[in-house]
Amino acid sequence: MTPTSTAAENKRVAVFPGSFNPFTVGHADIVCRGLELFDRIIIAVGINTAKHTDGGETLLEPIRRLYAGNSRVEVASYSGLTVDFAAERGARFLLRGVRSAKDFEYERDMAQINRQLSGIESVLLFSKPEYAAVSSSVVRELRAFGHDVDIFLPKPDDSTDR
Repeated sequence: MTPTSTAAENKRVAVFPGSFNPFTVGHADIVCRGLELFDRIIIAVGINTAKHTDGGETLLEPIRRLYAGNSRVEVASYSGLTVDFAAERGARFLLRGVRSAKDFEYERDMAQINRQLSGIESVLLFSKPEYAAVSSSVVRELRAFGHDVDIFLPKPDDSTDR
């Protein structure tokens, strides 16, 4: 730490980016475990303006409600490159979840590109076995066919300050 550094500059801030459509128990578990490593986590919901005419509020609000009692978690939307968003927010890390070997290969490649572009470090957390098959796309499909998906969605009591 340099003498001119501020405490805020030395906080370990991570961006946890994704589409989170919807935010699942697997995502919540990555945030919970990430809070053991980082001072703050910004859950960054990537918004495709062609698909989200409301600016992504339908995706953001449930996550904001989930973390309303946790001062260490922020929920924000962004468009563009994740590394640019992270730099704007002063984050030095990207937090990512890995469910499979296929995910790992993709995340490894992205981590290398992101580090080359901006110097940001990616931290990969492997999903717990019970969440490895849970994905937003599976939850959306089950919901579309009228199935109850509550077991795949996090509850507010799992997200308060720790």
